[in-house]
Order: sequence, then structure tokens, then C-alpha cells
Amino acid sequence: MMDSVRDWFGFGPATQGFGGHGHGHDHGERGHGHTHGVVDPTIATTSRGIWAIKWSFVVLAITSALQLVIVFLSGSVALLADTIHNVGDAVTAIPLWIAFMLVRRKPNKTFTYGLGRVEDLAGIVIVLIILFSAIVAGYEAIDRLIHPQPITFLGWVAAAGLVGFLGNEAVAVFRIRVGREINSAALIADGYHARTDGFTSLAVVLGAIGVWLGFPLADPIIGLLITLVIFAIVWQSSKAVLTRMLDGVEPGIVDEINHAAEHVKGIERVGKVQARWIGHRMHADIAIKVADSATAKDVVDITEALRGELFDHLPALSEANIRLEGDTGPVASGAGHGHHAPDPVKVACDLATGTLEIVDTSAGERMRLIIDRHADDLGATVIIDRPQGPETLALAPVAGDHHRLESSVAPAEPHEFEARLVLTAGAKQQVLPFKMVEPEGHHH
Repeated sequence: MMDSVRDWFGFGPATQGFGGHGHGHDHGERGHGHTHGVVDPTIATTSRGIWAIKWSFVVLAITSALQLVIVFLSGSVALLADTIHNVGDAVTAIPLWIAFMLVRRKPNKTFTYGLGRVEDLAGIVIVLIILFSAIVAGYEAIDRLIHPQPITFLGWVAAAGLVGFLGNEAVAVFRIRVGREINSAALIADGYHARTDGFTSLAVVLGAIGVWLGFPLADPIIGLLITLVIFAIVWQSSKAVLTRMLDGVEPGIVDEINHAAEHVKGIERVGKVQARWIGHRMHADIAIKVADSATAKDVVDITEALRGELFDHLPALSEANIRLEGDTGPVASGAGHGHHAPDPVKVACDLATGTLEIVDTSAGERMRLIIDRHADDLGATVIIDRPQGPETLALAPVAGDHHRLESSVAPAEPHEFEARLVLTAGAKQQVLPFKMVEPEGHHH
């Protein structure tokens, strides 16, 4: 009985529910520092994870609003610092919200990868806002140490500290439980960070008790300590956001790509590995060398096997371009858009958001749907209107990756047509009409 209660509140084993595909590693979802202004991309790959982020934002926003009222009434510097800390946690969801709002916009000749980078810009703005607020809180704390002032409504200050603790604890329990449901180590780690933040809020209660016992400097001292914690978080957050803006990735990502290649027979050597974040989705370029005696079919099988392993190891991966290297350098490209591929079509509805496109793969042309967000048990089918009758292409997950759906055969020529994307999830169905047009000079 007690084990069930402890598990419900997130005090059970942190690794519960993990297992993946049996390789015995963490698939790149390593623990991360406590940052504001950026959401771990592995959380954003499932609708359940996004749902958890949204409700965490709501709970922490309400908590911060209640604390802010008491700050104005009491003048407590410790509570001001704790409120800023909780606001920083709440607004972490804003960059992700902005990214999903702008994902509806199609890539164009100027922004060929879309507007995913806006998420990073929003993260920088949030970090700067929190930095400015922390400076204000620090200034107020030092000023109160030099020029002490009486604090009123001590009982309400203590109550506000308890509200901060309870709000963070509720978010902690919520994130840990959902993290275990979706097997997200990142969301579970965020849950434990929220629990730590709750104990920071309890420090406000200690400050109020200290003032009540006749030590008025207890409040600014606690406020200064919380401000120092916020400065440490701002430093860590700014490094994370700037690293991503400069096309940096966590060192473990490259290790995970190399590790994925170890599971594929036929790869003699992994050459240059490159990866970058575009918003909360990752793009990777990998060069490999295979045996000189490998046939074309062998190469296709090897590249498809590697692609499957990559998507299996890296949940946030959106695109994997695999090219072949000889002893003296590159010899071929394993993926990319066809020379006459139509422009991608943006998909945005209640059941899913993403991009639908015709791509060249090592197995030939395929209709591909890359999904940023989707409902549970999503099914997808493309029905193309042809003069001789409808052409139906069922889209299925590639290597078990439900964020990358492809047809098993190539769409017929020409690649200029009107069609419908039929999305299903349980009893729900949505039909999205769309049109694909070939570039100039490639019409049939």
C-alpha cells in the first residue's frame, strides 16, 4: 500500500518503465541541468509530453500570481526572489508554444528550414527577462541589508512560501508520473528539479519565522541566497540557449549516433558526424564507409538499417542524411530531396502538426510525413486524385518511430496533383485537402 502511495507521488524508482528496444542504454535522454528559457526536446516529441508542459505552466503561473500579490502587500524580498524563480520555471513553456504557432508557416526560399529557430530567440528573451528580474531582486535584498525595513503580513508571507512549495510539488508529481508514462527521462528529471524548487520556497517560510522571532535581516538574507540560485540558473540557461543557436549539440548526441552505427552490420567506419537543432527537432548528417564489394542492395539495406537505429536512439531526430565515403572521401548521398520534388506541405490540425513531402530515399521516392505533435494511435493515408482513379498511399512508422511516417512505395508520376491526407486517431478522423506542384522545368 505504502509503495503504491510513494510511487504515485513520484518517490518510486526513477527508472520505472524504461527498456526501449533492449540495447541497455538511455537513447540520449541523459540528465540535464536546470534551465529556464528552453524545453528539453525529448519531452516535446509526444503530445503527452507537451500536455504536461502546458499544465505545468498553468500551475506555476497561478502559484507565481498568488505569491506576487503577497509580495506587493508585505514587501518581502525573499518572497520576491522566490516568485521570480517560479516565474522562470513557468515561462519555460513559452518558446515551445511560439514554435508550434509558427510551425504552420511553410518553408520558403528564404527560410528553407522553416522558422524553428524562433524558439531559440524566444528562449534568449526569457533568459534576459529573468536576468533583469534577478538583478532587481538582488539589489532589493542588498538594500534591505543596509537599510532594514519592517515586513508586514508575516503570516501571509509564510503562507505564500507554502503555496510555492505546494505548487512546485504538484508540478513535480505531475511531471514524474507523465514522464514514466511516456518513458521520458528528461521529463522525470524536470519533475525532480521542480521538487528541489519547492524546498527553495520553504526557505521563504524560514525567513518569515526568523523575522517573527526578532531577526529582521532573515528576510533579505534568504532573498539574497535565492537570488544567487537564480543567477546560477540564468548562467546555465544562457549557455544552453546560445549553444543551440550556434548549432551546438550535447556531446552525448554524437556518441549516441556512433553507438547507433555499432548496431548495424556492414558499416566499416563512421566518418564525419554533424547534428544541429532546429527548434525542438534535430537534423543529422552522417558519413559511413561500407565494403568495396557491397552491392547496391547491400548499401540500401545498410543505410535503411542505420536510419532506423538513429530514429530509435534519438527520439527528437527529424531528418537523417546518410552519405557514403570511400577511402578518399565522399562518393554518394544516401538521402535528400529529389531534383524535382514538389514543395513540402505543412500539416496543422487537431490530430497532428508536421510536414508532408515527397523525398528521395535509398529505397527510392517516398511520401513522408514528419510529425511534430500527434494524437495517440495516429494513422495516416494519402489519397491522390488521378485521371485513372484514386491512388492510395498508406503511411506507416519507420523503424517504430511514430514521428516519421512513410509510404512503402513511390507515388506515381507526375508529382503534380490534388490529394487528401486522411488522419485517424481512435474514433476521430480529419481529412485535409492539399495540392502539390512540381518546380518550373520539371512538369510532365
